[in-house]
Formats: sequence, C-alpha cells, structure tokens
Amino acid sequence: MIKKTLLTPFKTKYNTPPFRIIETSDYLPTIKEAIKMAKNEIDAIVNNPESPTFENTIVALDFSGEQLDRISSIFFNLNSAETNEDIQKIAQEVSPLLSEFSNDITLNEDLFKRVKAVYDAKSELELTVEQTTLLDKKYKGFSRNGANLPEDKKDKLRDIDKKLSQLSLKFGENVLAETNKFEMLITNEADLSGLPEGTIEAAKQLAESKDKEGWLFTLDYPSYIPFVTYADNRELRKKITLAAGSKAFKNDALDNQDNVLQITKLRHERANLLGYKTYAHFVLEERMAQTPETVLNFSNELLEKAKPAADREFKNLENFAKELDNIDCLEKWDGSYYSEKLKQKLYSLDDEKLKPYFKLENVINGAFTIANKLFDLKFEEIDTIDKYHDDVLTYKVTDTNGNFISVFYADFFPRPGKRNGAWMTSYKPQYILNGENSRPHVSIVCNFTKPTKSKPSLLTFNEVTTLFHEFGHALHGMLANTTYPSLSGTSVFWDFVELPSQVMENWCFEKEALELFATHYETGEVIPMELVEKIKESATFHEGMQTLRQLSFGLLDMSWHGQDPTQITDVKAFETEVFKNTSLYPTTKETCMSTAFSHIFQGGYSSGYYSYKWAEVLDADAFEYFKEEGIFNKTVATKFKDNVLSQGGTENPMTLYKRFRGQEPKPEALLRRAGLI
Repeated sequence: MIKKTLLTPFKTKYNTPPFRIIETSDYLPTIKEAIKMAKNEIDAIVNNPESPTFENTIVALDFSGEQLDRISSIFFNLNSAETNEDIQKIAQEVSPLLSEFSNDITLNEDLFKRVKAVYDAKSELELTVEQTTLLDKKYKGFSRNGANLPEDKKDKLRDIDKKLSQLSLKFGENVLAETNKFEMLITNEADLSGLPEGTIEAAKQLAESKDKEGWLFTLDYPSYIPFVTYADNRELRKKITLAAGSKAFKNDALDNQDNVLQITKLRHERANLLGYKTYAHFVLEERMAQTPETVLNFSNELLEKAKPAADREFKNLENFAKELDNIDCLEKWDGSYYSEKLKQKLYSLDDEKLKPYFKLENVINGAFTIANKLFDLKFEEIDTIDKYHDDVLTYKVTDTNGNFISVFYADFFPRPGKRNGAWMTSYKPQYILNGENSRPHVSIVCNFTKPTKSKPSLLTFNEVTTLFHEFGHALHGMLANTTYPSLSGTSVFWDFVELPSQVMENWCFEKEALELFATHYETGEVIPMELVEKIKESATFHEGMQTLRQLSFGLLDMSWHGQDPTQITDVKAFETEVFKNTSLYPTTKETCMSTAFSHIFQGGYSSGYYSYKWAEVLDADAFEYFKEEGIFNKTVATKFKDNVLSQGGTENPMTLYKRFRGQEPKPEALLRRAGLI
C-alpha cells in the first residue's frame, strides 16, 4: 500500500519527516513508486524537444528525484539508528533497486548526450564558479560510472553495483548482529573491582532490564570502553577484548571474511572496467589527495615522525605494567587499562574525576553557546515535530535575526537497533529553488552512557570531543548556503569533510570554552583550572601510539583498495602482513579488524580512511589561526563560515581553504600540537 503523503512534500511543520504515520510496511511500495516518479522526471529531461541547456538538463537533473531522496534517506537513516529484522530485509530488497536506478541514470545514453552537449559547450556559457562545478560533477558522474562503455560492459557494471550494494548491507548487518549477540554476565561482585560506580550501576540496570541477576556488559561502547579501561580482572578484559576484536570472524553464519574478499574484488573489477588501475585510483581522482601515491607518501611521512615516539611510549607502558603488576608481555586487553593508570600517575587525571563536570545536557548547551558566539546561531528545543524514537531531541535553529536556519535532531544513547559509533547525517539538504532558500534537516547520532537511577548521563572527555566532532559536521550541514542540493553542506571532497568536525574538537581543550559549560552536575562549580591544565597537558599523551593506530587503519584501507586484490585468499594473513610495520601488541589469532571495519566496507570511507589524518593537518592549521586572533574572534569565525561551512562543494576545497586562511595548510601545526616536533 503506497502512502501518497510520502510522495509529495510532507505537510508537516518545516516539511520534516512524518515518522508517526510511517509504518515499516510503507517503505518498499513507496520507494518503488518514488523510483517510478524519478524515472518519469528523467524521461522528461531526455524527451525535452528543446536543445540541451544548463537549466533544462543539468539543473533539472540535480533537482530530479527529490521525493525518492527524501524517503530513502529516512529509510536508511533508520536502518542505522533504529533498525529491526523487517527493516533489514527491506534494505536487502531496496538497495539493489536503488543501485539499478542509479545505473539507469548514469548509463542512459540519451541523457548523457544532453549532459555532454552542455559540457562540450561550457566555454561559451558564462557560468558561475558554482555552476561550472555542478556541470563538471554531473559530467563526471556519467563518465566515472560507465557512460562511455560499450553495452556489454554497462551490463557488467550494473551487475557489479547490484552485488556490491547487497554485500555491503550484509557486512553491516553481520557486525550489528555480532555486537548485539555478545553478553558478559558477571555474578561475582569481586570481578567488578576497578570499575567506576556509574559503569557498575549501568551494568546492574542493563541486567535487570533483561531479567538477569548480576551485572551485564556488552560490546556497546559505553559498556565496553569503561570495562577494558578500568576492570582489574585481566581474564575478563581479555574475554571482552577478544569478543570485540573477533566480530564477524568466527567462520559461522555471521562471518564477514568472504564478504570482505568479494567486496574488494568487485570494487577492483569495477575500477578496471572504467579504465582505472585500482579502486583507490578511481576514488582518489575526486579527492584533494588525487592519487594513491600522494596518500601513501603523506601516510609514510607521518609514520616516520610518529613511529619513534610510538615505540618509546609503548616501551614506557611495558615497563610501567611490569613494575606495577609484573606483566611480562603487554597484550591488547592491557593497553587501555595500563594507559589509563599511567595517565593518572603522570597527570593525576582520571576520566572519572572529569565526568561530573560533563553532564550531557551541559555539554550540548556548551556546543550551542560556542556556535552562537562563533556563528550567531540559536538553538531552541521543540516538541512540535515527529521523532523516530523517544530518546531523540529536536531543535529549531535560527540566526540572531530570527531567520530559520535548520531543523536539528540529536540521538545520544545506545539501543539494540542502533549501530555502534557516532555519525552525522541529514534528512533533507539545503538548496535554493525559485528564489526560496529551502533549509536543511540535520541529525547527529551517538552512543553515550545513559542516565541511571541515581546519575544523569555523565560523559567521558573522549565522549565530549565526539559530541563536538559530530556537531562540527552538523554545523557544516546547517550553515549550507548553496544553490544546488548536490553541492550543499557536507557534499564535499571526502578528505575535506572532516575539517569542520575536527576543528570543533579544539574548543574542548580551551579554558575560555570549557568555562562556558564544564560545571559540576551536583555543585554547579566550574571545572577547576588545574583540571583544565591537565586536560591540555594530557592531550598529547600517547600521541605517537594514537597516530600510529590511525595511520595503520588508513594503510589497511589503502592495501585493500590500492592494489589488485584478486590473489588474496586469507583475510587475516593479509591484514597481519599490512600491520607488520605499525603493530605494537602481539597478534591474536582470534581477532581480525577487516571483518568489522564498517567505515570502509559499509560506510563511505573506502580508499578514504586516510582523510581523518589529512583533515587533522587542515584542522590544526585552521585552529592555529583562531588561537592567533582569539578562539572566539568574530572575524576569523565569519571567514570560516563564509568560505568553508556555507560553501559546501561549490569550489575546489584548497581554494576555499586558502580563501579562509590566506595560505595552504602546513603539517607543522599538527606535529606541534601532537608534540611530535
């Protein structure tokens, strides 16, 4: 049964998704109908009797399929944040349909002829920079997806894309099922030794909610991270660490090894079909880095600086564990535990001492206050729009003149239907049509510690920076001010998209910013200066090891995608070889990173994981500018808003960055901040 209300602009306040009236059974028929509508729009462009123009072809194409985009974005956002078996089944059915539709567009010869006619005439068209970018993007959307291929190869491409969409969904479903499946019930109170009171209370509450006696721990981050960081029982730390590290690597129905091999081989085959040497060559053509060689040179240069520091830090950690507990060989399940102990010894800084100053509501308000001081935004919590779960908070965002800027959803706590991690997404992009600036609907999704019976949600400092990180992405979406939806907000080169998110994390380390929101949840006391100093001092603690870890993930990604993977038969053996130069801990036969590396096998980071480090170079350089002029300097903030946050993908990111900063980014800023020079 098709819900007609889902196929027209929603008759809701701000045109937000009407979650209340959507039933799971509505998605499949509605998406099928929306595909039909979008096909009709494409046909209208193709059959237009007028000669192809920028407006009747390129712009018409960019604005086509709006309702399909909206209903499918609602569906796939829920498949990440509030899924169930029925939704997952529909996803398996819908993904190939959408993949096929996407191919129907990019492999439509008549449509491509019209696009190419406009593209070939672009020197005579007197287009703006944004229009030129859109035209280039549309043309490449065809040429990079097989429009110039002969018919038999187009069919092959369609087949590959269909398989890839299903494999990537299956990969994610297996990881989620594995995360949900593991439970560690502790019945002996002595086994809780070392754990913070709040973690113990949350584990008790979770056990009660499942009618179990004792304390229940899972692989959800708010349960897993405190356990491996604080639990004194080494055997139990080992048990939960191996469970987390062996997700989808057990040679059973939820195993992802074959999915990894199939995905990488199909991606490689697809790239070859389009004339690229490897999948990484295909992807990086549309990135700031441009080539795998640039990424590898960049990564190896950082590795050279970080490796000696990482080796030193690891040696110190080994000696510390030996002195403290006579540990002969430091294992993966010891890393977080002894790092935390060493950090406490060096800086007398314990996350548990910090948490009372980071009540979730206060941190949210802190992020809002900082956005107000920098970018003139106001956030008002509203209950006049639908939400997909009771936990979700909804806000109306305006500027200081009262102009409507965005709808903002925030979803902070773990639950069984929600994948691990944190991300920003959108339910509707910003664009300008018929003179009206249609504003975006932006969402952030996290997995923070839930409130307990006796305590509100108190965040670790790492969770505070995660919230600011995702909020930075959200600002990129909210402040979008471009004409075309496909160039709006976070629709930028992938190695540029992390700049707004990572730069926002910097405010978490500044006294001037912390004093705005870091107040004790019971006493209201502002965070003491000595704790602020310790946060700053400890910011570079084990930076060498952290850098090595991030680089190792990026190099694993490039190894899967930057060479011919057809001869790889053993996922674990391949991964172990790749990690040879970056691993510090002994290899464990039970664990494998690739089988749960959702960023590259389910998310959009394939051949792009390096971009976290790439963007760190940008963000360190950008924040140095703020520090030079003052972290709330309005001139610098306005330049950042006008040249980065509002511009989306309208111009080459380096051009935008230089317009903001006045120069290209220098890696020295990052190395200075990391204490590596």
